[in-house]
Amino acid sequence: MPLEGDLVVLREERRGDQKLFAEWRNDLATQAWGQSLPPSFTEEMHVKRFEAMEFSFKPAGARLPIVHKATGEVAGYIAYTDLEPRLSASIGLVVAKAFWGTRVGLDAQETLLRFLFSELGLRVVHLWTHSGNPRAVGLAEKSGFRITVRIREAVYKNGKLLDTLAMSLTRDDYYARRPELTDALPDPVRALRGV
Repeated sequence: MPLEGDLVVLREERRGDQKLFAEWRNDLATQAWGQSLPPSFTEEMHVKRFEAMEFSFKPAGARLPIVHKATGEVAGYIAYTDLEPRLSASIGLVVAKAFWGTRVGLDAQETLLRFLFSELGLRVVHLWTHSGNPRAVGLAEKSGFRITVRIREAVYKNGKLLDTLAMSLTRDDYYARRPELTDALPDPVRALRGV
């Protein structure tokens, strides 16, 4: 069952998505990783990764295409990885340039966060970016993420030294910013103290 936001639907990854994923991965503007990588990720490489995935009732992550509700277009993808059940996961987001500035990225991020905190019961969600990516930093901050680690001058991109940034959002901060939602899980510290 897909995850539904206000503007987007996050659905399962399909074989036909791999061409777009390769295009975005090879675009120096949308890849937004810690370094500029040459365009060497082929569609066949993405297909091979996709076909190598195995069924699991306890997956460690997922890559979910972002479908824009109004147009039906795949506008990017959002992923969670390194899942530690009931504890933590990391997220990553790629939005096609045609959808920059449309709130599609924010809606996708909020939709995935709701799933991770409400359905998977995570305590904290992390993401990694760099100081030369103000769009990613600003988007993360809109959802309540804070910079928790700054590794100075760890990235060389576009002729500049940049800082690697780890950003985190705790469960308490997530629910404090969203009073319309109820945290159905008990606070583990209070539970241990018997409060």
